[in-house]
Amino acid sequence: MKKIINYFFELGMLKKYHHNGVMAAGVKIPDTVAEHSYRAAVIAYVLGKLEGVDAEKAACMLLFHDAPEARIGDHNKIAQRYIDREEVEENVLKEQVEGLPLAMAKDIEEMWIDKHKGSSKLALVAHDADLLETAIQAKEYLDIGHPTQGWIDNVKDHLKTASAKKLIKELEKTHFTDWWKNLKKI
Repeated sequence: MKKIINYFFELGMLKKYHHNGVMAAGVKIPDTVAEHSYRAAVIAYVLGKLEGVDAEKAACMLLFHDAPEARIGDHNKIAQRYIDREEVEENVLKEQVEGLPLAMAKDIEEMWIDKHKGSSKLALVAHDADLLETAIQAKEYLDIGHPTQGWIDNVKDHLKTASAKKLIKELEKTHFTDWWKNLKKI
């Protein structure tokens, strides 16, 4: 049980690490890795339902997809030019789950590998959910004046599923505050 509790504490580090790539666009306090993972998991669930795959598994994949960053932090696209992030993260993940019950550790490893290396429809949904969350966050930054259109354009070029492609088109037409405009009382 001690190793499981330690794993929970370790994952708490994701609440402390901020995505650093958007700092180049002037964002002073970017979202955290944990914030990204949560919304990406919700997006994965919705995309899973839209695409007809196991939505719960898609969401679960996204809950664990950035777990290795609890040890090594976030590496933006510039840093990724110099390191093999996938290999490093896979090694970290294997160490992270060593203290968990064997079947649980195996499930987490398999989900991580499928999300990062798989080509199944489920893996494509997980991949697109991760990217869509990045685009949604970039749109929020764009709408408050940061030059992050390039992040959205990059995501658009890499989406695989039909639903994700439809969602990003809608994202571009939507201001990030639109959701609450008709909710407030006059």
